[in-house]
Amino acid sequence: MSDNQDQIDYWNGEAGATWVRVQERLDAMLEPLSKVAVDKANPVSGERAIDVGCGCGATTLALAARGTAVWGVDISEPMLAHAKQRGAGMEHVAFSVADAASQALTPDHDLIFSRFGVMFFADPVGAFTNLRSGLKADGRLVFLCWQSPRENPWVSVGGAAIAPFLPEAEPPDPKAPGPFAFADRDYLHGILSQAGYADINIDPVHVDLNIGRDLDDAMEFQGQVGPAARALAELSGEQREAALAAAREALQAFVTPQGVVLGSATWLVSAKAAG
Repeated sequence: MSDNQDQIDYWNGEAGATWVRVQERLDAMLEPLSKVAVDKANPVSGERAIDVGCGCGATTLALAARGTAVWGVDISEPMLAHAKQRGAGMEHVAFSVADAASQALTPDHDLIFSRFGVMFFADPVGAFTNLRSGLKADGRLVFLCWQSPRENPWVSVGGAAIAPFLPEAEPPDPKAPGPFAFADRDYLHGILSQAGYADINIDPVHVDLNIGRDLDDAMEFQGQVGPAARALAELSGEQREAALAAAREALQAFVTPQGVVLGSATWLVSAKAAG
């Protein structure tokens, strides 16, 4: 069994299907961050890149639009099927269902790229070592990952409002595979250093995210991919209604004429394959 089997099962279940359903919403919300990451990667015509955890293909297509030949890989079959539909007919774009942590790679790629796709490895040092094996000697790594939940109001505001209604549970390991596994900058730097990368830069990026046209829209969206989704899954009856009402009240403070807008905090990471 793969070390990443839990993640493979998760992203090939309801999670993957949900992300396909909300693909347009997610792409629109994350576009400001996607642009930051793609601009940092600076792909050019004639280069070859691997987009790790490419999901429904938005960043793969964005990199390809710059003239780079891009191979998008992900463990989620539903998301890859959608990505293939979106990229149908495009030159220099390929998608594969593959686990980047163990997929055999050839050292002829100029760029390893990811937007929020590298925080889910059971063995991050081993995974990043494997990814480095796919880079040319002068190749580069560029990816975006989340800082801590408390630095990300777009997810933590609703989550904090709903938390009192949920059953008590042991605090999760902050470094376990998941969206916020690389929140600790020093921990992340250590992983990349152990994996053999050089010239490692981990820079903060703060961008406001629009999570809905209005409060109803924001609640509907978070009910699918945000903290409210957990309330809908785990609560019922009056408890569920009370939890959702609390989330709605918390988000009310962030309603603007442009929509429901909350802050986000990420790390923009870059490194080189060799010193």
